[in-house]
Amino acid sequence: MRSDRIKKGIERMPHRALLYATGISKDDMSKPFIAVATSETDIIPGHIGMARLERFIERGICAGGGVPFFFGIPGICDGIAMGHMGMHYSLPSRELIADSVESIVKAHAFDGLVCLTNCDKITPGMLMAIARLNIPAIVVTAGPMLSGKYKGRRLSLVGDTFEAIGKFKKGEITQEEFQELEMCACPGAGSCQGLYTANTMSCVTESLGLSLPGCATAMAGSAAKDRLAQASGERIVNLARRNILPRTFMTKESFENAIRVDMALGGSTNTVLHLIAIAYEAGIGLPLDLFDQLSKATPHISSILPGGKYFMEDLDAAGGIPAIIKRLVNLLNDVDTVSGKTISQIAAQARIDDEDVIRPLKNHHHKEGGIAVLFGNLAPNGAVIKQTAVSDEMLKFKGKAVVFNSEEDAMKAIMADRIQKGSVIVIRYEGPKGGPGMREMLSPTAAIMGMGLAKDVALITDGRFSGGTHGPCIGHISPEAYAGGPIAIVQDGDDIMIDIPNRKLELKLPELEIKSRLLKWTPPKPKIQEGYLARYAKFATSADKGAVLEIT
Repeated sequence: MRSDRIKKGIERMPHRALLYATGISKDDMSKPFIAVATSETDIIPGHIGMARLERFIERGICAGGGVPFFFGIPGICDGIAMGHMGMHYSLPSRELIADSVESIVKAHAFDGLVCLTNCDKITPGMLMAIARLNIPAIVVTAGPMLSGKYKGRRLSLVGDTFEAIGKFKKGEITQEEFQELEMCACPGAGSCQGLYTANTMSCVTESLGLSLPGCATAMAGSAAKDRLAQASGERIVNLARRNILPRTFMTKESFENAIRVDMALGGSTNTVLHLIAIAYEAGIGLPLDLFDQLSKATPHISSILPGGKYFMEDLDAAGGIPAIIKRLVNLLNDVDTVSGKTISQIAAQARIDDEDVIRPLKNHHHKEGGIAVLFGNLAPNGAVIKQTAVSDEMLKFKGKAVVFNSEEDAMKAIMADRIQKGSVIVIRYEGPKGGPGMREMLSPTAAIMGMGLAKDVALITDGRFSGGTHGPCIGHISPEAYAGGPIAIVQDGDDIMIDIPNRKLELKLPELEIKSRLLKWTPPKPKIQEGYLARYAKFATSADKGAVLEIT
């Protein structure tokens, strides 16, 4: 066992003395040492229920014959960090999480690892660590939040808070309704109720084969989730004893499966960024155009918030990810999973209990999957949009650029009613380096939706969008402005053409004019010049490479 490094031999007497100080017994010394990385915290709703899950994971590890050791991992709530300085830290925290898990696990020579996670950057950070470490590992995601309730209507965070700001400003809801919504939208523990980034990443994790069947959608606080946590604890001891490694499951074929499931669901565009980064840690290249290829060949069969009408609780009741796999089984690679079952075995045992929540392939919502990758002179290395959340009228759009060098400046203009119909809002210097940290733009996109401009205004950025974003919003423009990408030289009044069906994003200027502007361009002074963000900006790669850190 790996843990023999810290517990066997005469020279390890001091190590054993320290281990005994933790309360373990002599018998425990012969058992697998299992690390449990937990992101339990009081500030993230998706994580406040993890203390209970920790107990069940502990039960499972002990029942399986292992010794559990818990350690904490930092987490940021994207919703709370949104729209201010805090969002600069969200994506960079992914790298901190991966490094933290690596450091603790390597330093203490653990035999196996359970990652207890749930939200936006925490889950991909944990998965990056699992791929990097390549020791037996399993993931427990803490589960989605139940919908809120108000006057007989179900509520979700994005539609009933972020977008309610624009509706309130237009006078469509009263002060009383506004205050009631903020109290009712999020009724308790769990990740936000739709296919925003947190729940999308949980679904991706299960599709990758790294969590037990049903884990992604089992609701927070449910007995089903408790049982899955305990079963995961038992399972990791089995994996550790047999030394079955994560890269057994994290293959090119399993990543393709995860992408297909994501496309069928219509999940967050952030999964593109994270899957590329996770695959990078596993030594697998995932080119950006692979997402587009698989999207074109995978129908969108589940209409989940924010682009659809159903909630995560509906997806769970309909059969969860095993049911999605059952629908897609003929399109998926039949690979092994951490559960011990193959994809085809999971599909065979799955049940579909709602034919509208999880539609047959021929009765799809859209012929293509959730995400499209656009290219053109404005995004030579690509840009990403959730195409299934765009109205038919906006699939092709041409408008005049209105340019902002920060999210804050754009938000002020939107709230001051300075955005005219027919505009393409350009928010730049918000990429991995320029932001730094590639902030999500949920506040401006939600304000646009709430103010009824979804069919009149588009938004493009070298930053990214929350999984809660819908409408004609294009992110991840690469190269980013700070790296000298063409988005850096767009001027107010320039014509921009968006053609999603043909995957085009074009600045309608002569090539010589674009080259002339780029020759005159110089990078601005970095927005942040000290602390972690300054270091992050120095090593961050572009969005098309997953915004991973590379030592140059």
